[in-house]
Amino acid sequence: MLNPIKKTIELSDGRVITIETGKLAKQADGAVELRMGNTMLLATVVSAKEAGEGVDFMPLQVEYKEKFSSNGRFPGGFLKREGRASDYEILTARLVDRVLRPLFPDNYHADTFVNITMYSSDGVDMPDALAGLAASAAIAVSDIPFNGPISEVRVARVDGQFVINPTFAQLEKADMELMVGATYDNIMMVEGEMDEVSETDLLNALKAAHDAIKEQCKVQLELAEAVGATVKREYCHEVNDEDLRKDVREKCYDKAYAIAKAGCADKHWRQDSFDAICKEYIEALPEEEQEEKTPLVKRYYHDVEKEAVRRCILDEGIRLDGRKTTDIRPIWCEVDYIPGPHGSAVFTRGETQSLSTVTLGTKLDEKILDEVLTQGRERFLLHYNFPPFSTGEAKPVRGVGRREIGHGNLAHRALKRMLPDDFPYVCRIVSDILESNGSSSMATVCAGTLALLDAGVKMKKPVSGIAMGLITDTESDKYAVLSDILGDEDHLGDMDFKVTGTVDGITATQMDIKCDGLSYEILEKALLQARDGRLHILGKINETIPAPREDYKPHVPRIVTLTIPKELIGAVIGPGGKIIQGIQEASGATVSIDEIDDHGYIEVAAANKDAIDKAMELINAIVELPEEGKVYTGTVRSILDFGAFVEFMPNRDGLLHISEISWDRIENMEASGIKEGDALEVKLIEIDKKTGKYRLSMRALQPKPEGYVERERAPRADRGPRRDNNGGNRGNNRGDRGPRKDNRGPRRNDNNE
Repeated sequence: MLNPIKKTIELSDGRVITIETGKLAKQADGAVELRMGNTMLLATVVSAKEAGEGVDFMPLQVEYKEKFSSNGRFPGGFLKREGRASDYEILTARLVDRVLRPLFPDNYHADTFVNITMYSSDGVDMPDALAGLAASAAIAVSDIPFNGPISEVRVARVDGQFVINPTFAQLEKADMELMVGATYDNIMMVEGEMDEVSETDLLNALKAAHDAIKEQCKVQLELAEAVGATVKREYCHEVNDEDLRKDVREKCYDKAYAIAKAGCADKHWRQDSFDAICKEYIEALPEEEQEEKTPLVKRYYHDVEKEAVRRCILDEGIRLDGRKTTDIRPIWCEVDYIPGPHGSAVFTRGETQSLSTVTLGTKLDEKILDEVLTQGRERFLLHYNFPPFSTGEAKPVRGVGRREIGHGNLAHRALKRMLPDDFPYVCRIVSDILESNGSSSMATVCAGTLALLDAGVKMKKPVSGIAMGLITDTESDKYAVLSDILGDEDHLGDMDFKVTGTVDGITATQMDIKCDGLSYEILEKALLQARDGRLHILGKINETIPAPREDYKPHVPRIVTLTIPKELIGAVIGPGGKIIQGIQEASGATVSIDEIDDHGYIEVAAANKDAIDKAMELINAIVELPEEGKVYTGTVRSILDFGAFVEFMPNRDGLLHISEISWDRIENMEASGIKEGDALEVKLIEIDKKTGKYRLSMRALQPKPEGYVERERAPRADRGPRRDNNGGNRGNNRGDRGPRKDNRGPRRNDNNE
């Protein structure tokens, strides 16, 4: 028998979220169905009863999937079925993972899989903002140990007001957008982008989001109680030796503290020195105990090393590389480092280095988006690569992982709002991390800015980024906010808070918190300290390249854009694309045209100015409207008894009547001397309002003879009564005309084809 249990959450604008369990996927450890409007998500969680052998970490995997059928669409490709996860799905899964992972017990090491699937959506509400809530609710109704619940919401500022979980339409009007994940008590994760907002605005957005999350956490607790899932499973995934733990601390702590206090900037020296302490302890053990105790010693020593580093920072203000908490590592950077790309730069901060390139392309280089709820084209791309050699690892280079996608997305969000409005180019930045010791995504932002300026892109403002860290003392109120953190400080610390921005405000942020009880006071201090560091780095960028390159490099394709009336799009394209293809062949330029906002948007790209000028000449000739009184140079297309047809504009012919050739009387066209193919200078003297036909004149360009009198046209003679439809006397009586001649010659073709 089904026994579904349902709970509801009402948002401030009246929209309702329902969470239901007991109907679907009942063999999973936990499953919930979440609905909001026409959006439906199913979240499931399954966790193994035992940990794998030798596993001393939390093997959590979060997957987010959107079904094409959810929006009544077919997947693309030959197979017509969902394939590997898109970047958007990976990024959504990462958002959920980053909140869940720190909240599992430290000694829980069982394989755990969280799957969130979107089965329905009408494209109004944004499903990614509901994924964290669905995942947490599934865990809440299971027996899996978890220090939650949590929830995630998107907060956007629209017209000066904060909106929780905005629709797609509302988000387009927002100047600030954040995804926030939190427990009832603490914010755990933040990621978003904004239009140069202040630190105060960011804090206010976090508070608004957290207030909404608290209500969602309450409902999950009620749901768990209704289901009877308040008691969690018992587990034993770790075997400990407390005497060994105590011995490791006694014999290794002082040595580890000395290494931490040495303040050496060489990452590899520090790591080798720390490893040597652990190795020395293991070698001192009786040989018969070494194999058994080595895994425990390494785990206990990691805790000792972590404590030593944290205490050295808290008690003496000395960081691993000898810096003070507010110091930024030495920076050097260089632009135009490699000649081939359209822009390039190297940015090095301490032992973190990014080599970034910029490529400028045309409309043909746009990335086509064909996702479940998003279709369109992307004109700004940023790709982040993290090869193993950047950390000295001997590993093969594999495909792009989730980490690369996440870091690249953060840098993309940091820079995209600073590209110039109506930028004609498709822009791709590639950041290759050549060295890494903390904050490589922020190095990507800085190197990307330098490369854009080197390429001649007129950025609104340069952008820099910095990663902030945090060390807290759980037994006191002591804490230290660290600027420009090292990789070890990220690993051993309580916070990784990345902030990017200009001199006037924040453009993007990403925060992961690993501790409980992070106050808004600490967050504010971290933001203000980040601002100082950000401005310091911007100063270094400005020293390297104070302004964008005056002009693009010679091998950058030139692009000219033109807007035309909607009704002329067809004239430019031509039947079957004949006209536009002809323009490209004649000029050597690439021409593309789109309909945007009831206008035609033409983009002409070429490697040189001559090709662009030729293409623009041909296009302008098509889209230009004829003007009465304007003089044109045309070509004679056909000769008739009464005049000539002249093509005075592309695909536009006008009649040059024999009487308009000269002020002198011309008996016939042969006497005029005009031949097919002749180039004539003519004036457009009339556009017939009824028929749209054009009357041309040559004599209007000639001086009028003195005393010239225009001949009066003789009145039309009375032609008698109108003939009937049979042609009067002509009818079929042709006897007086004689037989039809057969030697009349070929029929004249007025088109002279």
